[in-house]
Amino acid sequence: MKINAFADVSLRAVMVLAAAPAGTLLTTQNIADAVNTPYNHVSKAMAKLRELGVIDVERGRKGGSRLTPAGRVSTVGQLLRQLDTRADPAECVGLAGRCPLIDECKLRVALSRAREAFYGELDGIVIASLPGSRQMLPVFHTIGLHPGI
Repeated sequence: MKINAFADVSLRAVMVLAAAPAGTLLTTQNIADAVNTPYNHVSKAMAKLRELGVIDVERGRKGGSRLTPAGRVSTVGQLLRQLDTRADPAECVGLAGRCPLIDECKLRVALSRAREAFYGELDGIVIASLPGSRQMLPVFHTIGLHPGI
């Protein structure tokens, strides 16, 4: 199963925030630099993460973002379910119209079950447990921060 680019950027952002030292606020630009992703993509992801209650945002010159307590204990499966905007895993109804095989399609049902099994497997992985200290050293070096892992 492949996750969409938006979910990928969102997961990278929460990994960086999870590894940040306690109390540290990171700007969207810091996160974009850390994960080598365009600012506008990270900005959209941060807005959605805030809407979902995964991050807190403080505005102003010394502002930034950090994971909420709920965000720290969220699982990857929970987060991906909220970030996956595709209602239909097989795109049975899309730009080309409606698939003529959609009525009583067993494949569509099987693909939906497989997607849920994929997310179910990720339900055991808590966001705060994702970043590893060696993994995050080059990321934080990029933005001049020492990881708090």
